[in-house]
Amino acid sequence: MMRLKVYALAIAICVSSVATVWAEDAVKSEPKKNPLPKVKLETSLGDIVLELDREKAPISVENFLAYVNEGFYEGLIFHRVIPGFMIQAGGMDAQMDKKRDGMHSAIKLESNNGLKNLRGTIAMARMNAPDTATSQFFINVVNNSMLDYKASQPNPNGYAVFGKVVEGMDVVDKIRNTECIAHPKYPGGKVVPETPVVIKKTTELGKEVPEAKVEAKPEKEKATPAPVPAPEKKAEPKIPEEKKSE
Repeated sequence: MMRLKVYALAIAICVSSVATVWAEDAVKSEPKKNPLPKVKLETSLGDIVLELDREKAPISVENFLAYVNEGFYEGLIFHRVIPGFMIQAGGMDAQMDKKRDGMHSAIKLESNNGLKNLRGTIAMARMNAPDTATSQFFINVVNNSMLDYKASQPNPNGYAVFGKVVEGMDVVDKIRNTECIAHPKYPGGKVVPETPVVIKKTTELGKEVPEAKVEAKPEKEKATPAPVPAPEKKAEPKIPEEKKSE
């Protein structure tokens, strides 16, 4: 009976060890997500490269990357441009019709993440209520501290920054300074570019963190051991012959 219990315990330990190894292998096989992924927006006025902050704004970043990788933004325009404020995109096509196909659910507001609405940052646009951001985003062209989260204010919500421009700020300024008109489909004054600024293509760059390559060190040549000399053969002692008795 005792022997059976020992066998059962040994089998349980073995199964547990195998399960642990499988779990560790599964974790190792999952690629580590880049904490600072980059996205390239190819527009009709040039390219803009954004660096996103996945650690401080994980919900906003995953939401934005989903739209990027699904091609949702391609063909849409920067539909709202205010030179002393920001440039906005992600919702309207060149005919100023709102794109609805492929729209995801609204996301939770992440404005209280420590990131500020400084010039060159990208943030999620939303309606007046806090958790209403979907696809639209804007790039600040000046420092807009009034858009930051402020705990001391009666309405502290602010707008969630989730990244910044790292290349193509000159393109942002081209969009900022484009000629704008009032559009019948978009009330709000002269904020719609007369010549549509189109997002032609969106690409996520560096989806995974590259693993550090470990260079194999050359093995040191092992010294060839000196041959062991064969043992000298000792002369066998002669057995003295017995003398015959006379």
